[in-house]
Amino acid sequence: KPEAVSITVPTSEHEKVTVFALEKGAHVLVEKPIAATVEEGKRLIALASKLERQLMVGHIIRFNPAIQSLKTRLENGDLGKIFQVFCRRAGPFPARIRDVGVVVDLAPHDVDIMRFLTGLNPMRVFAETEQQIHTDHEDLLFGLLRFPGGITGALEINWLTPTKMRETLVLGEKGLFRVDDLMQDLYFYENTQAVGELWSPFRAIRGVSEGSMTRFPIKRQEPLKAELRAFINAICEGHEMPVTGQDGLEALRLSLALVESGKTHQVIEV
Repeated sequence: KPEAVSITVPTSEHEKVTVFALEKGAHVLVEKPIAATVEEGKRLIALASKLERQLMVGHIIRFNPAIQSLKTRLENGDLGKIFQVFCRRAGPFPARIRDVGVVVDLAPHDVDIMRFLTGLNPMRVFAETEQQIHTDHEDLLFGLLRFPGGITGALEINWLTPTKMRETLVLGEKGLFRVDDLMQDLYFYENTQAVGELWSPFRAIRGVSEGSMTRFPIKRQEPLKAELRAFINAICEGHEMPVTGQDGLEALRLSLALVESGKTHQVIEV
């Protein structure tokens, strides 16, 4: 019998198939979102813990080498204080997806990346959604997230754009990082006036001015291959999964909060 299983069935089947694999003794990598509901996700995490099996959620964008390079540069302080994270994920409607809307299908990628890059959980969210083509669910979202420390997050997601667009921007005191997710490119746009302690509250802010642009050399790799390798390595070496069940649960919980906000037109405390 297999020691490890990758599950890529429709979201509505995640709990049933993952439970089956865990109970057969396999470690599981389940495609995002972890499950259709928060309750289902909690049950999967509890079962994996009870059976002493590893559970990883397939948030593949974390394994984009440009995102990994950005994470390292943020941790090194190359941007200084983070002001805002913006994610855009747009493209044509995928006919293969019928069981969920664009938010549950795509937003888990971006809210997970915001948590991954900032190391923080948002405090509240607000969203506007629309249903233009999809017969049962929303197919357009613009969402706002408020993080501790004065960081704002914004995401634009839709199934209405005739060309694929995937980008992540992180704005901070020293400039702007931009990731082209599709091309695996990382750029930095410098704010030439952010020098020394310029942004300290004890000194006047002179402003922002355009500086040099740097395109960093990135060794390209297939994110899916890197994700599968990380899953297997964690099992073989006994390490914690790089994307835990709890990470997947948080991404789902925040995505569902965005759906709720879009329906109620209310700010949702999370």
